[in-house]
Amino acid sequence: MSGRLLSYLVRFARALRSEGVLVTPEQVTALARALDSLPSLDRETFRLAARATLVCRREDIEPFERVFDLFFGLAGDARPLVLERTARPFRPSRPLVAQAPLVPWRRGDDHGQEELPLSDRSFSYSPLDVLRHRRFEECSPDEMAVLQRLVRGLRWALPPRRTRRLRSSGRMRRPDLRRTLRRNLRHGGEPLSLAWREPSLRPRRLVVLADISGSMERYTRMLLLFLHALVQASGQPLEVFLFGSRLTRVTPMLAQRDPDLALDALGRTVPDWSGGTRIGHCLHVFNRHWGKRVLGRGAVVVIISDGWDQGEPELLAAEMERLQKRCHRLLWLNPLLGLPGYQPLTRGMQAALPYVDDFLPADSLASLEALARRLGRLPLSRAPRRPGAPGSGR
Repeated sequence: MSGRLLSYLVRFARALRSEGVLVTPEQVTALARALDSLPSLDRETFRLAARATLVCRREDIEPFERVFDLFFGLAGDARPLVLERTARPFRPSRPLVAQAPLVPWRRGDDHGQEELPLSDRSFSYSPLDVLRHRRFEECSPDEMAVLQRLVRGLRWALPPRRTRRLRSSGRMRRPDLRRTLRRNLRHGGEPLSLAWREPSLRPRRLVVLADISGSMERYTRMLLLFLHALVQASGQPLEVFLFGSRLTRVTPMLAQRDPDLALDALGRTVPDWSGGTRIGHCLHVFNRHWGKRVLGRGAVVVIISDGWDQGEPELLAAEMERLQKRCHRLLWLNPLLGLPGYQPLTRGMQAALPYVDDFLPADSLASLEALARRLGRLPLSRAPRRPGAPGSGR
């Protein structure tokens, strides 16, 4: 693909973002590759390819169509847009940019190159690696918009769990005497052909308890979008609870496909946003009222909190021990863990850490991606406990 066409695609993406359409560098790259793979295409095919790669939300369809018509001409234009892959430089049959562009740009150096903003210059040198590791509270609003789109694209999958039910198997696991006898009746009962069986597999449940107290306010929105992405991408059982001074189950609200509507529903449902934190009390309520419902058959539990707790550390320690014994693995995500020199010295973290199997950061996109990978690598059997943790047997 010529640099001229790629330049037009970058400007087109910039105009879409100015109209509220979230467009990432990966989407523009996917569109460029799609166009480059076609020998020729007319305006309508080009529009459908751009819409399929650049639009992910229903509310973005109308601004996309409006910006597309301004950039590439109206559908009824007598001179349709035709792009062909030839050895000559790309020269469209009509101007691709409207005479009054949606977003003005500035001229750059003497070579006639336009100076693009940071969000568009990312297509040429890709600062996504830097952005992925940047802490959420250090990101600008534009960078947060890009991260929100990337968070929605996260995929995760827990390894399945073994059940007590057995299924037929072609591998030599356990002998299936009943099927062996039936199969060999034709041979007069001689066991010439053996049948085997093995434990069947079922999806493992993930349970997330997220802190929404005042000390977590800087991270709350991004973490809620992450939880929404987990629910939307889930093909297995998943339960989400929010806690501050009280515990609230929010799985039904996060099941809405639109993230903005889901967050609005959370705002109306959860009564204790940005308040105090009573982690021990909330875990007590969870263990007492929800434990039997959602922790059965070896669920994986993820707690997201900075560990600041106004309750009694003895209660927190007792409930953490009870929770760890009932789950397959217990992970704690702390946004402060990514800070240089951070040490978990608060009373809450000191009480909880002996019962935590994995202590991980949750302050950047890279840390959330690492969590998704960690979840996908959990063993089928009960995972080993951290050295020195009560109940680890070591």
